[in-house]
Amino acid sequence: MAPTSIKWKTMIAGLSVMGVIAAGCGDNAGNNTAGNTNTPATNTANEGAANNAGTPETTGPVKGGTLTVSSFSDIVSLNPLFIGDTASGDIAYLIFANLLDYDRNGNAVAEPWSLLESVPEISEDGKTYTLKLKADAKWSDGTPVTADDIMFLINTAKNPEAASPAIASFDKVDKVEKVDDKTAKITLKQVYAPFLNVLVTNVVPSHILKDVPAKELKGHAYGKDPAQTVTNGPWKWSSWTQKQNLIMDKDPNYWAKSTNDVNIDKIVYKIYADQNTEVQAFIKGDVDTISAIPVTQVEAVRGKGLEVNVEPGPTYEYLGFNFNKDNFGGKPSLFEGQKTRQAIATALNRDAMIEAILKGTGKALNAPFLPGSWADPGADAIEYKFDPEKAKALLAEDGWKDTNNNGTVDKDGREFEFELQYNAGNSRREAVSSAIQNDLKTIGIKVNTKGIDFASWIEQNVTPGKYQAMLLSWSLSNPDPDSEAIFSSKYFAPEGQNSGFYNNPTLDKLWVDGYSTTDQEKRKEIYKQVGKEISTNLPYVFMYQYGLPQGIGKRIKWADGDGPQASLAYGYFYGINKWWVEDQK
Repeated sequence: MAPTSIKWKTMIAGLSVMGVIAAGCGDNAGNNTAGNTNTPATNTANEGAANNAGTPETTGPVKGGTLTVSSFSDIVSLNPLFIGDTASGDIAYLIFANLLDYDRNGNAVAEPWSLLESVPEISEDGKTYTLKLKADAKWSDGTPVTADDIMFLINTAKNPEAASPAIASFDKVDKVEKVDDKTAKITLKQVYAPFLNVLVTNVVPSHILKDVPAKELKGHAYGKDPAQTVTNGPWKWSSWTQKQNLIMDKDPNYWAKSTNDVNIDKIVYKIYADQNTEVQAFIKGDVDTISAIPVTQVEAVRGKGLEVNVEPGPTYEYLGFNFNKDNFGGKPSLFEGQKTRQAIATALNRDAMIEAILKGTGKALNAPFLPGSWADPGADAIEYKFDPEKAKALLAEDGWKDTNNNGTVDKDGREFEFELQYNAGNSRREAVSSAIQNDLKTIGIKVNTKGIDFASWIEQNVTPGKYQAMLLSWSLSNPDPDSEAIFSSKYFAPEGQNSGFYNNPTLDKLWVDGYSTTDQEKRKEIYKQVGKEISTNLPYVFMYQYGLPQGIGKRIKWADGDGPQASLAYGYFYGINKWWVEDQK
């Protein structure tokens, strides 16, 4: 599913500390999370939409039973400090409570199951936030959730030694103070417009991790061993059989039980080898819900009498370039030239990909602001229309010519040949990577495509920035348009989410300008400048916005108003604390 910020940026309502998430699965667990936490990204597309898909209540809630959901990507870590992929975010959504949550319209609110009593009190200068925890909030081991947990989260996230993707959200914090056991006061260094959305995040248990050195937290058993991972959500993490399944059991001592009477006893998260196998399991009834049906199989699934919810989501795909010479044998990146990157964008037939591969369900975009959001730069962003001859001319202007007459352009003795990575098992990305390969071949660029197991890829390639180019998505967990975390030179990998090592001082400044005021009209003008700069300079080729068709099995029920919300990150689980299964397994 998926690389992550707020109105509807993904990485999650009930999420993690990030703003955006990498989407990889199909995107079920193949997304990236960007933005505030790894969660990079930003936007408010579909703001205000309320699709609330699914079957309304018929007979009323039924207690007990097992719900089975599917993925074709395994988790990486369930420690909220390090969640940056969709599969891990999926499980976090089920086992952790957030300080605040999103309502259907993408507003950060205090729900009965949120850790905070209410939306924080904000000082007149916009720099101080006072957070009050619910008196009964506690961890699954019975320890109360306290201000110490909030302090530990923030102080650790902002510590570069921890290498948490949440650093881009919390490095704006000057200090966090404990007023009393249930109250924390956060003072920012400056106005940071997205900060309320940053608080749509999990916390971590200070009583478990406070004595662990920051450098050792990522490798700690917390988040990797169910027996050592205390949680504070409606379900506890009971077991993990890698590449097979994770099991969550309802916590009988769940602190919000009186206001959030969870119906489902057990959730099984089954991991399949690829999307086709996953879809077949759903059709057979082995799986109750699947969050990312390939668009080519939607009608086949519907033909079996199963419900499919197809709505645009907070996700965009991109072709990411790497500018670190270490990935090119110590020589300059092949993508160093701006005209070279523009040539690649011009050579890609995105409309054909959307029509043939996405079956018309996607929408081309030219900057990391989805169409329809308040920050969408519109015509201020440069649009690259498919034009192979113009692409060839741009390459030639940048010095790339086929001097060897072998069909591949070269410059300074180097042929233009690179590896394009994507996550194996994702049928859409496999097809799109082949289309990119074919399109670029026509202008003399040789592309070698490589699919890699998602969890391994994220840990070994994406997070440390060890790739030449990649095809991935950002699922925006935070609806705010700030994407500094993934595009600023302040956040190079592996400590930050700028895994392509993109460096643009003009853009670095614009991101800061954009979040340093709460005046939305002023911000809108700044993001127009961002749109023009980023679409001209191209750290990515921004491919398209797309949705993830969710399959909903016949056993799943919910009352009217409690169904999934496609416009939100992790919206396929929205309301799951109120769902039930009609016939119990």
